[in-house]
Amino acid sequence: MLLTEKMKQSKLAPAEQNIVHFMYQFPFELEQYSIQQLAKQLFVHPSTFIRLAKKLGFDGWLSLRQAFKEEQLYLKTHFYDIDPNLPFSANDSEMLIANNLARLESATITDSFDLLTPQKLKQAKNIFKSTKQIKIFGSSGNLMVAKDFMLKMQRLNCPVEMSDVIGETLYQAYNTNPETCAILISYTGENPMIINIAKMLKKKKTPIIALTSIGENQLSKYSDCTLFLTTREKLYSKIASFTINTSIAYLLDVLYGLYFSINYQQNLNHVLEMGEMIDIRQSSSSIMQEEKQKIHYQIQDSFRPN
Repeated sequence: MLLTEKMKQSKLAPAEQNIVHFMYQFPFELEQYSIQQLAKQLFVHPSTFIRLAKKLGFDGWLSLRQAFKEEQLYLKTHFYDIDPNLPFSANDSEMLIANNLARLESATITDSFDLLTPQKLKQAKNIFKSTKQIKIFGSSGNLMVAKDFMLKMQRLNCPVEMSDVIGETLYQAYNTNPETCAILISYTGENPMIINIAKMLKKKKTPIIALTSIGENQLSKYSDCTLFLTTREKLYSKIASFTINTSIAYLLDVLYGLYFSINYQQNLNHVLEMGEMIDIRQSSSSIMQEEKQKIHYQIQDSFRPN
């Protein structure tokens, strides 16, 4: 849950609501004031700031102030000129629809990248270093997006299972161990099925990489490494899950890249050798053409009559 949403849903006293109203008005100027200055300006007792922070789950005013500023900064970037829920309208031309979706996808990837940190990427890579198998858990829509990641990992000879059988997910979570990496995907981070899986994984001491929304949610509390999805879409008041799916696909590509980089040359040699032996496709395009295809065409040309 976003902090702004939590503020709206929490039962706040009039003095606390007065502070929240000021925060909304001046999210990027809060650091200029001390608690005493704000208390005098808003006609509230200084202890009200501490009480508000505690009520919202923070240890003090400074941490609340910083979290609010970061969230507001995030919400005001990247998507200022396009609606993630309704990126095109009924009267838009075909080219405008295509253009808007291109801009939406570009903004989503940039947004997802900006939510990454070096610390989180190192955490994910360290988990992969001791991983012998990967299990992916999520809703049916999220698992469809994740299927490409599973296929790429399997080509690296990394066992990957996707839990997509209703009623079997907890059994599959039970059959994990510390050498399993579980990837849990949930936009809200509050899906009861995913939370139960996370609880089971913690009992089995299985490391969890979570792909979920920004803000406070249950899944983040259980994960060992949380990678944030672009958090712009409503649950159902939208044309489609454009930004969610693009964000999931991008973060899974990042995870694939991290895994690949652990044994880079070995993995590169593996995919090249495998492709040379198995991939028999041919192309007349010089861009796509592999060296073995060039040799194949040269042999064919040598047998052609003059």
